[in-house]
Amino acid sequence: MTTHEAYRMAAAVVNACWLIFVVFWLIYAFGNKKAVYSEDLRQRFLVQIIAVIGVLIIMNAPREPQPLNMFVIPRTAATAAIATVICIAGLVFAIWARVTIGRNWSARVTVKEEHELIQRGPYGLVRHPIYTGILSMALGSALLVGRAGAVAGWIVFVVSFWIKSRDEEALMMQQFPNEYAAYRQRTKRVVPFVW
Repeated sequence: MTTHEAYRMAAAVVNACWLIFVVFWLIYAFGNKKAVYSEDLRQRFLVQIIAVIGVLIIMNAPREPQPLNMFVIPRTAATAAIATVICIAGLVFAIWARVTIGRNWSARVTVKEEHELIQRGPYGLVRHPIYTGILSMALGSALLVGRAGAVAGWIVFVVSFWIKSRDEEALMMQQFPNEYAAYRQRTKRVVPFVW
């Protein structure tokens, strides 16, 4: 298989992963518990804008001016394979986390009626496994693009999730002061054993 064929196949798989992710999230977006508290809309808007900027930078890296359109990741069949595996693993992890959190999930920073602190499954590995999955998918996408702009866009994307996870952590500390403090001591935020 040539490098070009490997990249074409990897791009098809990565695009399919994102499509599966969107369809899955749309299907599972309904039937959640009612929120008793939600973040301020300005706060949510800021995080979403940062995330969208990151995505746009990743997607447009080949069309961006120098030095953003320079290749910084070697274009090899191995790179295409690694990017694909990272994206697939991220998709599986995000879906596992979404199924595990069940009706407690929300796209916004919220507290639900009868809110539960989920600590099983992927939540036993990291406190924000959905973010771990999404950031892994975005990393696989950025590696596949391979340009400086894609790497920069991924970093911007990480910043948006760092802000959102920080806000969620503060809310969970208010909701579950003792239990969440102990949970934070046992698990990392997004990357097992690291961060």
